[in-house]
Amino acid sequence: MARPEKVRLGELLVQQKVITEEQLAEALESQRQSGRRLGRVFVELGLVTEESLSEALARQMGIPYINLKFYNIQPKISVLLPETLARRFRAILLEDRSKDCLIGMADPTDLFAYDEIVRSLKRDISLAVVTETLLLQTIDRIYRRTQEISGLAQELVEDLGEQTRLFSVTDLAQTGEDAPVARFLYSVFEDAWQVHASDIHIEPREDRLIVRFRIDGMLHVQNESDIKIAPAVALRLKLISGLDISEKRLPQDGRFNIKLRNGLVDVRLSTMPTPYGESVVMRLLGREAAKSSLSELGMGDHILTRMRRLLDRPHGLVLVTGPTGSGKTTTLYAALSELNSTETKIITVEDPIEYRLSGITQVQVNEKIGLDFTRVLRSTLRQDPDILLVGEIRDPETAQISMRAALTGHLVLSTLHTNDAAGTPMRLLDMGVPRYMIGMSLVAVIAQRLIRLICESCAHPENLSEAEDDWLSRQLDGKPVPRQCMVGHGCTHCNGMGYQGRVGVYEMLEMNPVLVDAMYHAEPSVFSGLAGQQMGGQTLRQQAVDLVLAGRTSVREAIRVSQYE
Repeated sequence: MARPEKVRLGELLVQQKVITEEQLAEALESQRQSGRRLGRVFVELGLVTEESLSEALARQMGIPYINLKFYNIQPKISVLLPETLARRFRAILLEDRSKDCLIGMADPTDLFAYDEIVRSLKRDISLAVVTETLLLQTIDRIYRRTQEISGLAQELVEDLGEQTRLFSVTDLAQTGEDAPVARFLYSVFEDAWQVHASDIHIEPREDRLIVRFRIDGMLHVQNESDIKIAPAVALRLKLISGLDISEKRLPQDGRFNIKLRNGLVDVRLSTMPTPYGESVVMRLLGREAAKSSLSELGMGDHILTRMRRLLDRPHGLVLVTGPTGSGKTTTLYAALSELNSTETKIITVEDPIEYRLSGITQVQVNEKIGLDFTRVLRSTLRQDPDILLVGEIRDPETAQISMRAALTGHLVLSTLHTNDAAGTPMRLLDMGVPRYMIGMSLVAVIAQRLIRLICESCAHPENLSEAEDDWLSRQLDGKPVPRQCMVGHGCTHCNGMGYQGRVGVYEMLEMNPVLVDAMYHAEPSVFSGLAGQQMGGQTLRQQAVDLVLAGRTSVREAIRVSQYE
């Protein structure tokens, strides 16, 4: 392909009647003030979409537009273009053909980028247009740090020497960011962040150190290294977390921040002694995650409207329930972000504080010094709050103090570990909370799960197995059962998993006089039946089935998430 000619993007879009002269003038003024590229300005101002911008460029230059979401990327070929060039020039190597290479570029009019890519590959190239957002996501997936991490692990083994030894406190404190252990951990964090891992597990085994990432709720092995490096890795993490690095017999919890290429990440760390060394688990908490609103969580309108109505109440207890990792804390923070205002005093009591929220008073529980939930809650009520968030109800005393707060003019939000909404009042009774207190304070329970979505890039229909057909038939209760449902077979876009991303499924039980009376007098089975009637069939399981019928998740995933009875 001949070297492309420079295109005046603004004039091109006006000629193709994608934007008007007035809109071009507005974008040019914004570009002058911000210094950003004109194409990005058009998108940010809402004048064009990335797709329409790319299609216009493709038409003008007579080259193809490729939607990377549905393109079968071959990582072994793509990495022939160095990552530094791919990120710098917003380019990706798509095909290595006999006569030339096909390069996807967000800005194919960049002549300097064209020349540099030709010089690097030493090949003729042909161009295609791709959108910048999908391009950057694809680059993150392709340029994994697996080999880099393995190499740094081996370098760390060699640095430790032939004999296993521990770093002394002095040695470890003096190691800079260029030390092998520091570079090893930084690469692990970068890789985890690129693939959107929520947790990093560093686990010493008899002869290996295993690094696993939790992605969309499932653990995946990232790296296996020599067990010799385990003490150095654990000590380094404990040092930057401010933990007692001489204590290896007791579990410890800590926290630190790490600056990655894409921004600052909060890391919550937990250590646990094992026969082969200290196991370390880290939760990655992005600063932006706490800024979600309820409308961004994927709640259906029937749940969202009722949830916002609950949050408008001046008092009462609202519980969010589900197992660990089901997104309860994210839902509560989203609620707080909508409630947060200068007219409202909000106090949270947490263990630990997961996200920092401006304008809200957050208190960290510290049981080592006697600052437990019960003590903090008693003091909190003297701070004149309007809204109180209790991180988790763990015992009868915490439950009763929370309920008394709800009865005395406070809106209280908290979490509880139960399987579903209908079982929550019974769980509170099992904890020893008086019936009258539950009936007078509890206004609603929201139960939730996170369900994985099929990767759009590799989704295809597949016949149901006998077990899947039987399960779906029982859920549809006489309605027609489809012969095929969508599944993902795995591709580069989803790291071979077949799933990409998760969405919440919810059910809400609002307490009413009938349910309160049943809780006082009836058997648990009677209460559960009335609760089911109150929810009107809008259950976690039904929402999972709806996602299956919409082609967004698989039957296998729906069964996994909704088997809670």
